[in-house]
Amino acid sequence: MRVAQTEENTSVDGVNTGDAGAVKAAAALRRKILVIDDSSTIRRTAEIFLSQAGYQVMLAEDGFEALAKVGDMHPDVIFCDILMPRLDGYQTCSLIKKSPRFHAIPVIMLSSRDGVFDRSRGKLVGAHDHLAKPFSREALMQAVETCLGGCAQEEGAVVAA
Repeated sequence: MRVAQTEENTSVDGVNTGDAGAVKAAAALRRKILVIDDSSTIRRTAEIFLSQAGYQVMLAEDGFEALAKVGDMHPDVIFCDILMPRLDGYQTCSLIKKSPRFHAIPVIMLSSRDGVFDRSRGKLVGAHDHLAKPFSREALMQAVETCLGGCAQEEGAVVAA
């Protein structure tokens, strides 16, 4: 049984900080990601990839369910499918971006349609990025890391101004 820890191995949220990967995982645990998709396969795949990386994952089947979860959970990043019944991804993203309370949450559009029109329409409603389906673990993680890193820099610029 270990009784004492050295200074370089102090704990952050119960994670040994002597390991850089563990520190990154501890930081990820505080980050919440909402995945909105009517496909249970896509939702489950994203949930597995993101959970393994240490993120808290919330799932929604459509835009209406997602809007309720955004209000309750205030996620750090939202992945939103474009083609969904009732309230599509463009409408969902637009409603989130029009809200003064939630407009700063980055939205990454998910779609099997990866054309210029789809990407442009996503940008017009406020999406930060576009991820083509099916996605790999690497592509999903890169989108999250790019978005969270860019958002942290944007927040720092706003604070400094």
